[in-house]
Amino acid sequence: MTKTNEFIMRQKRKLANGSLSRRDFISSAVAAGVSLPAAVGIAEGAFASTPKRGGYFRMAMGHGQTTDSLDPATYENGFMTNTGYLYGNTLTEVAPNGKLVGDLAESYETSDAKTWVFTLRDGMEFHNGKTVAPEDVIASLNHHRGEDSMSAAKGNLEKVTDIVADGNSIIFELEDANADFPYLVSDYHFQIIASENGEIDPLSGIGTGPYVIDSFEPGVRVRGHRNPNYYKSDRAYFDEVEILAIVDVSARQNALLNGSVNAIDRADPKTVALLARAPSIVILETTGTLHYTMPMRVDTPPFDNYDLRMALKLSVKRQELVDKILLGHGALGNDHPISTANQFHAGNIAQREFDPEMAAAHYKKSGHSGTIQLSTSDAAFPGAVDAAQLIAASAAEVGIDIEVVREPTDGYWSNVWNKKPWVTCYWGGRPTEDWMFSSAYVEGTEWNDTAWRDSPAAKRFNEVVILARAEIDQEKRRALYEEAQWLIHDDGGALIPMFANYVMGLSTEVAHAEEVAANWEMDGAKACERWWFA
Repeated sequence: MTKTNEFIMRQKRKLANGSLSRRDFISSAVAAGVSLPAAVGIAEGAFASTPKRGGYFRMAMGHGQTTDSLDPATYENGFMTNTGYLYGNTLTEVAPNGKLVGDLAESYETSDAKTWVFTLRDGMEFHNGKTVAPEDVIASLNHHRGEDSMSAAKGNLEKVTDIVADGNSIIFELEDANADFPYLVSDYHFQIIASENGEIDPLSGIGTGPYVIDSFEPGVRVRGHRNPNYYKSDRAYFDEVEILAIVDVSARQNALLNGSVNAIDRADPKTVALLARAPSIVILETTGTLHYTMPMRVDTPPFDNYDLRMALKLSVKRQELVDKILLGHGALGNDHPISTANQFHAGNIAQREFDPEMAAAHYKKSGHSGTIQLSTSDAAFPGAVDAAQLIAASAAEVGIDIEVVREPTDGYWSNVWNKKPWVTCYWGGRPTEDWMFSSAYVEGTEWNDTAWRDSPAAKRFNEVVILARAEIDQEKRRALYEEAQWLIHDDGGALIPMFANYVMGLSTEVAHAEEVAANWEMDGAKACERWWFA
């Protein structure tokens, strides 16, 4: 094969997997000596090709720890998010275009946003052959609702007062109206698992999903084979799949370069341009709601002091973080978690910037002195340690002494995050404001990693969230969500300096639809279900 043919084949694979536009393909082909009609024909052929089945797909992720469990209530990192969607389904799902569609539920409807009726599709089966019934849905969701439940998604269901079956439908009764409730049940924690006598075995891994789990090694890998009875006939193209936890970014990228894996998440912004030069690799980048945070627990000194928190927020050079940590693959954050991709983003809140004089004034007013520890690890996000050191350097200009404590990567999410007073963290974000707030900021959620519950502003925030859920008037709803964002921005313990793009590396052998989901990395955490080998 000539070099020109090799180049055209490589470009054709990029076109097929969506990493190269039709126009750019034609331009590059013509520049390589291919006639315009021939280039157009090749492009049309690439787009016309249909997904094909077969092959062993390996994907490496910068997440995973030995404390991981198949219990959906415990999922707390991207490795388990992808594992959950590997073997299971939820009632609804966010499609690649960002819109909500039914998954196990064929339809969902309400007349008042307080009573929701979800009707199941007919003929769906669990991996053990059991037919999916409303009782399985009720048992799976009640696993997160119990009084003693420690589920990370418990807050999403705290306003559900009752769940009952009615024929092939499930009826949810809510304490307050919630226009976004169908989004909440698409949460990756809410995998529907086969039940028996009203109970599920949360560790069974017996779901309805595209792949049947063959083996699961916490913090190492999960393997599965195609579910022959999967209800989506146009999904699950690979014969077998394997998701590996390779937290070290250099090792992860080397695995892609040497062909040990076919795709990786969290490509390092510092080296992604070099990675893209490899002829067998393409870079896939999506922009959504991913943001990097430094949550301060407001129930623990010194972060229970408003002026101390404000001093730290004002002592960060945000643009420097975007430039040096994200290398432009993202945007500034403004100490609230709602992205410009969200419907009700509060663009009227002035961007917080590095202000050494104001920061010093707040620090002096706080009365604090001495060292403040910031616990971090690159398990939090690529470059988290470097980001912490940059924050320490800019805070030193204000007169604030920050000690960066480098924590082990394994066990970071179970031993450090949501436990130590100040840490680094990432949030994938959520498609709706209410879902994001319910996941990390309302008083009842286990994942309120700032412990922001008791101040007057926090109490008002919780009131506003409830009001916004039930509000049908879009302008009134916008005003409420803007107030909620302002309350977090001003009083909350979340230091949110930047929003990051999802940057992934794929072998040119991997193909996907032209539209790729941005609600989670790896095509909405459903790469194993949606992608195929070209």
